[in-house]
Amino acid sequence: MVLGISQAQLQVGFYGNTCPDAESIVTSAVRAASLFNPNTPAVLLRLHYHDCFIQGCDGSILIDQSGAERHAFESEGVGGFEVIERAKARLEGVCPGVVSCADIVALAARDAIVLANGPGYEVPTGRRDGLVSSVSMADTLPDVHDSIQQLKTKFFFKGLSEKDLVVLTAAHTIGTAACFFMIHRLYNFFPGGGSDPAINPDFLPELKSQCPQDVDVNVRLPIDSGSDRRFDNHILQNIRNGFAVLASDARLYEDEGTRSIVDSYFGVSAQIFGSVFERDFVNSMVRMGQIGVLTGFEGEIRRVCAAFN
Repeated sequence: MVLGISQAQLQVGFYGNTCPDAESIVTSAVRAASLFNPNTPAVLLRLHYHDCFIQGCDGSILIDQSGAERHAFESEGVGGFEVIERAKARLEGVCPGVVSCADIVALAARDAIVLANGPGYEVPTGRRDGLVSSVSMADTLPDVHDSIQQLKTKFFFKGLSEKDLVVLTAAHTIGTAACFFMIHRLYNFFPGGGSDPAINPDFLPELKSQCPQDVDVNVRLPIDSGSDRRFDNHILQNIRNGFAVLASDARLYEDEGTRSIVDSYFGVSAQIFGSVFERDFVNSMVRMGQIGVLTGFEGEIRRVCAAFN
């Protein structure tokens, strides 16, 4: 199924008349949660990505019932639900039945990026919440073991380009990954065993020390070694140097097209004119936030985000 960028019209300031404090309420909830848990920005950014990539940015990842997409294997480790619910509860107290959970997720991701020292940007809003959430839809998500061609194909079917693939992957600049996603790459990359040759030999011992073969697979390590709490393009430099933690990140440097995009953020022109990474990231986030959106009279506005009305 192709679920590309929707032609429906979202607009910046959609709640300007109906709930003028909507965005500031979401910002406040995200800031409070981040003070309590510094990993919150990375969690909320991932939540938005999972929501949009499974069946469109419709809040379906938030539904908490048997067979819903948040319980898919591919959604393992996705969090931030309680932050969205707290923002929703406050919004329902101020302007009930107005602000969708899908928009809260998109706004929270933007606020999370800002809190991690990333760029601020305007989020087009007006999404409505979906009426379906199915675990069977989650196989459309890009996977850590995907080849570069599989990654490009999955992005293409969402209406996203190779550049979108590179810059949205760079969202891994903040956050952590479980050793579960590393064991194959470190010890069983080939049928007879062995490590992914794309890993820089100077980095391999560090990864193995963090994720030894007998490790608890839930142990977590920074995805962007050396800059895991600050939003920047450092992870792309790591990818260039063979210091990518995740296999799917490393694959970006194996393909001529995606490699040239990664390199473009570090070339002579980038030194002269400054990196355009932040601008490109914002553009890709806005595009991703338009995948399969529901607007107008489609879907619903949920009263609580974890359940359909």
